[in-house]
Amino acid sequence: MANKRIHASVTGRVQGVCFRYATREEALRLGLRGWVRNRADGSVELESEGEAAAVDELLAWLHHGPATALVWQVSCREITSAQPKELDFQIRPTV
Repeated sequence: MANKRIHASVTGRVQGVCFRYATREEALRLGLRGWVRNRADGSVELESEGEAAAVDELLAWLHHGPATALVWQVSCREITSAQPKELDFQIRPTV
């Protein structure tokens, strides 16, 4: 099956509500690689890669996130990637 890589940004009440940790757990459950981090502007940013159906499932999940979050908007773009960049799904420091 074809792989897909996305870069996404999530806005709303997404910091201080375990959004990054829940995203990592969901991504690992789906067998995805990538990373997630908070941004200084209050958003959450991530890249994820894996089977296209699993990436699409994570993207659908991002629209609501964990029960403690309030998602206002998810923006996403597909990235072309020749080689996987990560071996697992990481939580990165805030930028």
